[in-house]
Amino acid sequence: MSAIVVPMEEGGSILLPAIPDLVWGTISFVLVAIVIGRLVVPNVTKALDARRDAIEGGLKRAEEAQAEAAAARDQYDAQLAEARAEAARLREQAREEAKVIRAELIEQAQADAARVAAQAQAQIEAERTAAMQSLRTEVGSLALGLASSVVGESLSDDKRSSAIVDRFLADLESADAAGASK
Repeated sequence: MSAIVVPMEEGGSILLPAIPDLVWGTISFVLVAIVIGRLVVPNVTKALDARRDAIEGGLKRAEEAQAEAAAARDQYDAQLAEARAEAARLREQAREEAKVIRAELIEQAQADAARVAAQAQAQIEAERTAAMQSLRTEVGSLALGLASSVVGESLSDDKRSSAIVDRFLADLESADAAGASK
């Protein structure tokens, strides 16, 4: 230890300062500690408290924002589910309406087809009757001409010629019916 304690020029030690230096150093330390304790520490404490409050307020605001976001998400999910249910209901309603419209169209088409078939049948019957009448007249004229040439006398009497033509056609129809049944 004698090597560490080197005598100073005036006879003091480096490790052991002189008493007046100790007194002034202690007074200076106490004054600096009081200034720091009275002025700096409250400001630092105040700044730390403000920082803590800001952090806690930020956390509270974040928690509130998170709760609001969760509530908004739940509301959105509920609206989405409601919209999906509404869309499914509308799709089902559209399918039902399509079935009804399809059935009505089929029924209308069948009615139109039946009406067209009935009109065609009536037209065919009318044309058949007209053709039979025309054929009857033609065959009657030919039969009268043939009969007149075979008999050798004129068959111009309308009643008589009409009766002959009717009888001839009746014979043809009966012969035709007998041939069709065989």
